[in-house]
Amino acid sequence: MSTDLDIVFAALADPTRRRILSMLLEDDMAVTDVAEPFEMSLAAISKHLTILTRAGLISQEKRGRVKWCKLEPDAMREASVWMQGFGQFEAINLDAFEKFLEKEFGPDPEA
Repeated sequence: MSTDLDIVFAALADPTRRRILSMLLEDDMAVTDVAEPFEMSLAAISKHLTILTRAGLISQEKRGRVKWCKLEPDAMREASVWMQGFGQFEAINLDAFEKFLEKEFGPDPEA
């Protein structure tokens, strides 16, 4: 796994940061607006935003006196591609598996 992918997954591991990303799905937001629904200091939110920025998941831009946050969805592409690799496994057909077990080992005596 690449270092960039490690950084993205580490950033996504925190529920506060995932909630921030969900909020930014709607539109760009000022840092103070991002902080509003959380019961933590603006400094704590700023640390979360710094981690998301370093991971490339968001960008921050100063517009006048206000710092704005913008979702950067392309940063999740590598993580998404990596996770999709696990979708190649077929779901287990439990009925077929049960028939296989009966054939191999006989009927379940507890059934």
